[in-house]
Amino acid sequence: MSFGGLFRLFPLLLLCCTLLCAGCGYRFAGTAGNTLATGQSIWVAFIVNETVSPTAQTVIRRALYEESHTMRGLSPADKEAAADLRVRGKLASYTLKAVSYSAADQVKEYRLTISVDLELHKKGGTAPVWKGTVQASQDFPASTDLALQHNAEEAALKAASRTLADRFLVAVEQAY
Repeated sequence: MSFGGLFRLFPLLLLCCTLLCAGCGYRFAGTAGNTLATGQSIWVAFIVNETVSPTAQTVIRRALYEESHTMRGLSPADKEAAADLRVRGKLASYTLKAVSYSAADQVKEYRLTISVDLELHKKGGTAPVWKGTVQASQDFPASTDLALQHNAEEAALKAASRTLADRFLVAVEQAY
């Protein structure tokens, strides 16, 4: 086939690919209807804690506020009634699991995993705009010193909470 024949065939192939993709339901995520707009206010309600961790719900709530502001330009609302967006959640699980051991069979590293059921509501709406479970984990070193062990676990909780908050924001914007 000559170059001229290929040149005429290209628009036909392009049209076929376009129609094929359009028929499969593909579309761009982050449309105006589900994008979190800069300047909106957000309220994160107290997260219900169904775990043994006494501080995890507070750390996660703070991470949701910080990541919403840092990543999307949302500002914290003074009260729930004034918020453009409202987040509600339940800390469903908080687990620690040993992930590596030394040659003497001592724990070298733990993995902290948190799982939170979250809902996002828009002002004036009763049905959630987004609802789902978000999970994040973070590894941290083991220590025989209890104070160092506690500090490492708290740092891992903060890191996992930031990851969880970021995943939540991405999931909201990618929901279709």
